[in-house]
Amino acid sequence: MASELEPEVQAIDRSLLECSAEEIAGKWLQATDLTREVYQHLAHYVPQIYCRGPNPFPQKEDMLAQHVLLGPMEWYLCGEDPTFGFPKLEQANKPSHLCGRVFKVGEPTYSCRDCAVDPTCVLCMECFLGSIHRDHRYRMTTSGGGGFCDCGDTEAWKEGPYCQKHDLNTSETEEEEDPLVHLSEDVIARTYNIFAIMFRYAVEILTWEKENELPAELELEEQSDTYYCMLFNDEVHTYEQVIYTLQKAVNCTQKEAIGFATTVDRDGRRSVRYGDFQYCEQAKSVIVRNTSRQTKPLKVQVMHSSIVAHQNFGLKLLSWLGNVIGYSDGLRRILCQVGLQEGPDGESSSLVDRLMLSDSKLWKGARSVYHQLFMSSLLMDLKYKKLFAIRFAKNYQQLQKDFMEDDHERAVSVTALSVQFFTAPTLARMLITEENLMTTIIKTFMDHLRHRDSQGRFQFERYTALQAFKFRRVQSLILDLKYVLISKPTEWSDELRQKFLEGFDAFLELLKCMQGMDPITRQVGQHIEMEPEWEAAFTLQMKLTHVISMMQDWCALDEKVLIEAYKKCLAVLMQCHGGFTDGEQPITLSICGHSVETIRYCVSQEKVSIHLPVSRLLAGLHVLLSKSEVAYKFPELLPLSELSPPMLIEHPLRCLVLCAQVHAGMWRRNGFSLVNQIYYYHNVKCRREMFDKDIIMLQTGVSMMDPNHFLMIMLSRFELYQIFSTPDYGKRFSSEITHKDVVQQNNTLIEEMLYLIIMLVGERFSPGVGQVDATDEIKREIIHQLSIKPMAHSELVKSLPEDENKETGMEGVIEAVAHFKKPGLTGRGMYELKPECAKEFNLYFYHFSRAEQSKAEEAQRKLKRQNREDTALPPPVLPPFCPLFASLVNILQSDVLLCIMRTILQWAVEHNGYAWSESMLQRVLHLIGMALQEEKQHLENAMEEHVVTFTFTQKISKPGEAPNNSPSILAMLETLQNAPYLEVHKDMIRWILKTFNAIKKIRESSSTSPVAETEGTIMEESSRDKDKAERKRKAEIARLRREKIMAQMSEMQRHFIDENKELFQQTLELDASSSAVLDNGPVVSDKTLIALGPAKTQISEQRQFVTCILCQEEQEVKVEDSAMVLAAFVQRSTVLSKNRNKFIQDPEKYDPLFMHPDLSCGTHTGSCGHVMHAHCWQRYFDSVQAKEQRRQQRLRLHTSYDVENGEFLCPLCECLSNTVIPLLLPPRNIFSRLNFSDQPNLTQWIRTVSQQIKALQALRKEGSASDTASSKHVENVNELQLPEGFRPDFQPKNPYSESIKEMLTTFGTATYKVGLKVHPNEEDPRVPIMCWGSCAYTIQSLERILSDEDKPLFGPLPCRLDDCLRSLTRFAAAHWTVVSLSVVQGHFGRLFASLVPNDSHEDLPCILDIDMFHLLVSLVLAFPTLQCQDFSGISLGTGDLHIFHLVTMAHIVQILLTSCTEENGMDQENPTGEEELAVLALYKTVRQYTGSALRGTPSGWHLWRTVKAGVMPFLKCSALFFHYLNGVPSPPDFQASGTNNFEHLCNYLSLPNNLICLFQENSEIMNSLIESWCRNNEVRRYLEGERDAISYPRESNKLIDLPEDYSSLINQASNFSCPKSGGDKSRAPTLCLVCGTLLCSQSYCCQTELEGEDVGACTAHTYSCGSGAGIFLRVRECQVLFLAGKTKGCFYSPPYLDDYGETDQGLRRGNPLRLCRERFKKIQKLWHQHSVTEEIGHAQEANQTLVGIDWQHL
Repeated sequence: MASELEPEVQAIDRSLLECSAEEIAGKWLQATDLTREVYQHLAHYVPQIYCRGPNPFPQKEDMLAQHVLLGPMEWYLCGEDPTFGFPKLEQANKPSHLCGRVFKVGEPTYSCRDCAVDPTCVLCMECFLGSIHRDHRYRMTTSGGGGFCDCGDTEAWKEGPYCQKHDLNTSETEEEEDPLVHLSEDVIARTYNIFAIMFRYAVEILTWEKENELPAELELEEQSDTYYCMLFNDEVHTYEQVIYTLQKAVNCTQKEAIGFATTVDRDGRRSVRYGDFQYCEQAKSVIVRNTSRQTKPLKVQVMHSSIVAHQNFGLKLLSWLGNVIGYSDGLRRILCQVGLQEGPDGESSSLVDRLMLSDSKLWKGARSVYHQLFMSSLLMDLKYKKLFAIRFAKNYQQLQKDFMEDDHERAVSVTALSVQFFTAPTLARMLITEENLMTTIIKTFMDHLRHRDSQGRFQFERYTALQAFKFRRVQSLILDLKYVLISKPTEWSDELRQKFLEGFDAFLELLKCMQGMDPITRQVGQHIEMEPEWEAAFTLQMKLTHVISMMQDWCALDEKVLIEAYKKCLAVLMQCHGGFTDGEQPITLSICGHSVETIRYCVSQEKVSIHLPVSRLLAGLHVLLSKSEVAYKFPELLPLSELSPPMLIEHPLRCLVLCAQVHAGMWRRNGFSLVNQIYYYHNVKCRREMFDKDIIMLQTGVSMMDPNHFLMIMLSRFELYQIFSTPDYGKRFSSEITHKDVVQQNNTLIEEMLYLIIMLVGERFSPGVGQVDATDEIKREIIHQLSIKPMAHSELVKSLPEDENKETGMEGVIEAVAHFKKPGLTGRGMYELKPECAKEFNLYFYHFSRAEQSKAEEAQRKLKRQNREDTALPPPVLPPFCPLFASLVNILQSDVLLCIMRTILQWAVEHNGYAWSESMLQRVLHLIGMALQEEKQHLENAMEEHVVTFTFTQKISKPGEAPNNSPSILAMLETLQNAPYLEVHKDMIRWILKTFNAIKKIRESSSTSPVAETEGTIMEESSRDKDKAERKRKAEIARLRREKIMAQMSEMQRHFIDENKELFQQTLELDASSSAVLDNGPVVSDKTLIALGPAKTQISEQRQFVTCILCQEEQEVKVEDSAMVLAAFVQRSTVLSKNRNKFIQDPEKYDPLFMHPDLSCGTHTGSCGHVMHAHCWQRYFDSVQAKEQRRQQRLRLHTSYDVENGEFLCPLCECLSNTVIPLLLPPRNIFSRLNFSDQPNLTQWIRTVSQQIKALQALRKEGSASDTASSKHVENVNELQLPEGFRPDFQPKNPYSESIKEMLTTFGTATYKVGLKVHPNEEDPRVPIMCWGSCAYTIQSLERILSDEDKPLFGPLPCRLDDCLRSLTRFAAAHWTVVSLSVVQGHFGRLFASLVPNDSHEDLPCILDIDMFHLLVSLVLAFPTLQCQDFSGISLGTGDLHIFHLVTMAHIVQILLTSCTEENGMDQENPTGEEELAVLALYKTVRQYTGSALRGTPSGWHLWRTVKAGVMPFLKCSALFFHYLNGVPSPPDFQASGTNNFEHLCNYLSLPNNLICLFQENSEIMNSLIESWCRNNEVRRYLEGERDAISYPRESNKLIDLPEDYSSLINQASNFSCPKSGGDKSRAPTLCLVCGTLLCSQSYCCQTELEGEDVGACTAHTYSCGSGAGIFLRVRECQVLFLAGKTKGCFYSPPYLDDYGETDQGLRRGNPLRLCRERFKKIQKLWHQHSVTEEIGHAQEANQTLVGIDWQHL
């Protein structure tokens, strides 16, 4: 098909390319009917350019469209070549001072908490960096797309509205000039023409609804039968559903379907099939059928190709218009005029209106294009922004209605533009006054909540997902209302007052529908069947909270408005309570000679509702009357006299009683919905406009009525009236032993009621209730939060209410009340309460939950004990009430309250006869304390001759009335002071009596009476001293007893540690403190210790005993016993790699014999150091496997370990392991024979070994040639000239037990399998190579860690590391005993030949390409296979020494060849010693052999320094290796860091201090070897610069450098687009911390196939960069991600902290983040120590939710 298409397409292109834009534009200039001309041109050409096949070619289409369609318009507009015309326009134009950059999804935005008018004012990155706000308290967020940068908008910022770039553009002439003055008349006319035609065309075609015919002017005569099946986006179906459906409908592959789905999601529509009508219709029906089962079907249309073509061009046109108006403000102004010009159809027919009103019919791509055009045109032109805002407000109701029915999210709806007008203060005011915007929004909102009950209150259906979805749409209206109210007016005009009050009326209507909604009745008998709907109502309440607060703020700003609003609110409340008394009969209550009329109402029997927004609004306004003093200035304007206090308090009181009864357990059968409602009622998100206002409403009522009357009504509502009005009721009650529950309930209710009284009197920290300001209120909140426990900044912020700007006002006051403690390596910064603030602590603070209250009480008492004070927590001194609430204090001295207190105290005195509780008494004591504090304040602040009417002290000294003459309250307190059952409250009672006496003194001093002290006090004092002495004695006894117990405990601890050493060997950190020094060997005499060679220090064998962690049996490690093993974890590693791009193509054929010095991928072994019997481990592992298989049938969950890969968790510490290492005795001692001849020197030894290798090779050749007769074989052996004493037919006996052999094989195979990523195969010749390699690599990585941390080489290592390295080295040395001898001999031959050339080995790497330490380990560990057949008396030690010397020399030559020889000017002062001369001589030799290719002669001093530095890591690794191999303890000089270790190292390794002596001693053979090394072709290529090589010492690998400031990372990531989906911004950009690559994680677009399954970009990257393990930073979430393999991963805390020492995972708070170096070092250390996988294992074990995540898709 394609081949037929092509020539035709090319022909079309040719005819298109011959069009000349200039000619067409010329033709248009002459035309009489321009519109027709242009339309004909479009009708002819658009279908030829766009939509020519199934897949779009955007580059080609754009190129042709520019040439044929847009070119002529540009010519026409400019009247000349646009390449000159546009720049001219640009020059004449004044650059705008607005930025106007439209945000893309995920782009970072910045708001300033100090200067922004509201949180929606944001800056783009560029403007932010150039503004003054970067040094303020800013917030970063990532944009959800839409919205633009507010830089330059003076209304958005309190200061610093311009960044440096836009500052220049604010010229001196500030008055609005008309931008059209810069354009010539005819340009204006032409622009007007072309804009009008083009804009109309675009709007018409985009809003066109027919699917197969075009508007008449665009129809062509003949129509082709080409259609598209167009799939549209919706928010109901998931990606998976769409992909699945498409695969069925249009037979595409999954990859194509994913592509379609991604485009549909991004652009809102995509054609999924191209062809004739039938063909497309069939696909459509399949899609509709497949997706209509559960939900509405996907939207699919079959559209004619020419329609699609015109629509595509329409979008292109809109973006073209956006670009063109960027050249000049004049052009922008013309476009705005065209857009807002009324059309022929009158109201709402302008082009802008038409687009807005068809918004919900357009697809996502079209919407965003025209929104962007609106933003760059209408919103950037201040004159038209105003006109556009008016159009928007006029259409508001319709737009919102469309939005409700549409299902796209708000970000792509035109309604989201509301934030652009409503938050601009001048526009918002104008819209309120001219368009009555407030009323419109509220009315629209009310229209959408239609369900009402019979009383006209809102009623919500079940809160299903769909309901919630619809409800969220409706809530966006509340958001608009919030925007309108967010900036408060400074001066009020009469219109504004009038319109605001109209809006306030509408708002009251809304609240009226909420007053009393969701009423509930107590369930008695059986549990409620169906939980009632409650979430919707609370969601509504939460959303409205800020709006209600802001309404009050507006009212507070103008006295007239406040008075009117108060009246209106009161009137509505009267309406709501119109039927206040109907149905309930009136009753009279009387106590203590007071009586009051009220109604009979039981909360526990009637309906009651938590929602009372009207009452609460009135309470708020009432406080404002007091705060703004309107109540005192214009009392005549206020209806205060008409208020009926009982009516005001009724509903809030019912609500509080409901809470008390729920707490008392009376509503248990009402289920969780009620518990949740009570929780939210008190919750910080709602309490400001719920609970707090109810308390204020009660305070308002009480301040206006007789406190005795109030208390009686309250007793009645709490259903406690009987108990307190009938004397002796309590006694009868408890004697009848009624239901225990009822007693309990009544006690709780009494406690709650007393608590409520405490709150009414004590809560006076709202400005207006007490004489305080707002900061006092916040301070008090903070003090009480911190008195529970020290808190982090974010916890504190969460516990404080936020205002509409998301501010809590905490930062301003926190310094006054708290100290900040910086965080350590983990944890976060904490605020601690300053000690001087403790006196403000109120135990009955009204925002404490029950749990918080008891925690706070405990914490405060503990603090007092620490400071040696008494533990009373007296009520704090309170600020005075405002005059309007002043009478509230009288409740404390009212008769009814005194009666209640007396009754309770009496119960406490005769404590057996009554049901009472301690907390009841505690509350009474608190109330008495409050009254005394109050009286003391009154007395201290009283004027001269002014009688203080507050006489609490007198009232509590009087005994009760007849008939039963109860003692006075004071007397009862004195009785209780010595009651043994009230130990806890003693201090409090004592404080009360002390305060009482103090008050008495003040009163007496003011009323000149000579009585000094009453008996009471003397009595009290003496009893107090006795008490104190007694206490002291008790405390002393307790202390002695404590000390004794502590001594016993520490003794036991010591024993425990001695007995269970293994348990304490689990330390992970390489800390000096963490374990003992490594002197495992017995103490050796002071002569120098030598680790290898014939002169090796002999040490006596130590017996080693270990205990199995599974069966707890102890066993000695012996050669012939069953094996003991360590749990170990083998992993591939690239931590030391210098080249991460190497990739083994075919692991089955790869030969790992020589390790390249770039260490591109090594095998690391780690262990947790726990020992088991081999058979115990085998049993344990089998059971783990069996369990896994059983689980497979049930349910396939991931575990943190993968049994199929041989993984298991260490049974003791749950550390991830995948194999075991056998514990062995030093293998060298088992194999070493007596040495009786004198040992050869290097030259002789090399000759002997070369001969032995030759002999073996010859034998092997023979063997393979003649497998025929064994007799021949014997003769051949004799014919060969065998070296003296060499018996190649000798097979050494294996000393190890079967069990140990099996474990040697097990670990060897595991290392081979993991290291090469192949299937296990014990026989493979590469197994021993991998074992040696793992030993060498693990030692190298340890040496790197020690060097990086400047730790001494043999300093104290953690036991687990030490045990692991010892076992690993011994294992590697013993492994040859379970492998075929000839294989290892063959390896040895090749390894040896790389240093000592030999004819039979050709393709060996050159000396530059061998890692010498790996070579050394392999040679030393393979050498015994040769030595065991050599009976000439050469010892193993000699071989070790010569191998070591030979490799060291090769390494020195390697260093000389690759060292960069920069000259330092320091060599003149340095006298040349023997080392320098010797190294110079050697350098000359090397230079001579390389044919002078080495660069000039450097100074000897510089050379020697280079050699020493280069060889040092190698020597350190060798020292570790021989230490573990031969068990020679390290010299004590190594154990301190900082000493010059070079000499000690050389002595320990039996090297001369001047390393070059090695060459001089063996010069005969060395010169020829050096020559053979240097003559290699690769060396020549390197020296001529054709290739590169690793230079020494190798640099340590580090994680990448992260920027100090996190915002720069976000910016970097926001510019990163997904590499696969053509310039699309990545949704989850993720940074690899190892190599710095940015990846597009967690998305379909970047999935790749790896070993047969699809994995995400990060997982794929771990395989290429970290050989399976990776450390990433998820930039948008600010989270560190650890991945290992496909199923393992965990999140780790990021190294970025805000100023309060907290991480911000998910960037929810948006505080500025800075890099914390210590935390980053910690992550780096985990990486260096190969602990990433282990860390993931621990995290997944600790947190099961991590196991369920599909890590491979990240």
